[in-house]
Amino acid sequence: MNKIAFSVLASGSLALLIGVADAEASSTYTIKSGDSLWKIASQHNVSVADLKTWNKLTSDAIFPNQVLKVSAAATGSSTSTPAPAPAPSQPAGSTTNTYTVKSGDTLSKIASLHKTTVSKIQELNKISGHLIYPGQKLKVSGTASAPAVTAPTPPPAAAAPAPAAGTARTYKVVSGDTLTGIAYRNGISVTQLMNWNGLTSSMIRIGQVLKIENSTTAPSTTPVSNPAPPAAADTVGKIVETAKSLAGTPYVWGGSTASGFDCSGFIYYVYNQAGVKIPRTSTTGYDARSYDISSPQVGDLVFFENTYRAGISHVGIYIGNNQFIHAGGDKVQITSLSNSYWSKHFSGYKRLYAMD
Repeated sequence: MNKIAFSVLASGSLALLIGVADAEASSTYTIKSGDSLWKIASQHNVSVADLKTWNKLTSDAIFPNQVLKVSAAATGSSTSTPAPAPAPSQPAGSTTNTYTVKSGDTLSKIASLHKTTVSKIQELNKISGHLIYPGQKLKVSGTASAPAVTAPTPPPAAAAPAPAAGTARTYKVVSGDTLTGIAYRNGISVTQLMNWNGLTSSMIRIGQVLKIENSTTAPSTTPVSNPAPPAAADTVGKIVETAKSLAGTPYVWGGSTASGFDCSGFIYYVYNQAGVKIPRTSTTGYDARSYDISSPQVGDLVFFENTYRAGISHVGIYIGNNQFIHAGGDKVQITSLSNSYWSKHFSGYKRLYAMD
């Protein structure tokens, strides 16, 4: 009789332990590449604010393999539940690691690669924006107050000798260059660069020689330390106005005119109509020509992944109130980001470099 009672008691205890373990496992989530706080919150029917509170996050930055609490139950004290894995940090006294930017890199991509955050890289390198350029050396570990072992490599144009008065300097375009990047490194605006070279769009080609200083203007002695301010409100307003005026236009594969659009053709048409000159390219092309943002503004792009193919595969324009407008389904339409289909494929918000 005593053996039977002991067996029943042991079985009950085991079942209780398994139930507790299952409950604890379901109250946390391990981050995968491509995740965002908004995406994780949607999957677990909680708010981004709750996720940040439960995990003591001060920003939207997260990294692959980080373990997040996704329910209030997970915040209770427990000796068996492991704490979320902290971001790897360099031991005290270690040397500072650097990374050389390659064509197509973004701050978020570099942060994910080195298991750190965008804000940490910005702090280490004393940069406030997201603009980076091929060949730039970035600190990806260490402390902001520690003295640098070597001075960062200056942009190519910075080492050029000062030209004689009345002589224009030039720059030869290399792979990965953009007008925004060239203008930024040379302390001039994109508008100046386009005017001096008679450009009507942001399209440039490898090997093209650009004037980077007006022959009638004295060289600038004060380099620009930050990218140009975001596009004016009237430009954003025109983007949204143009996009909404096209609602109901049929979806046409490869279309980029008012008679029919696909998703990337819609972006090309709307932005150019609003005065933002961008080339006709694919969804992945626009993904490469933009940088990640955590707080979208009206007129920014919304990207989606793994719809009809793997990876970034759809794009729309954010118009506020958790809505975006896009050429999707059978026509141009306005859709909620809470839509059951699109919320599952949401990738993130980005801003075109051409908007800076």
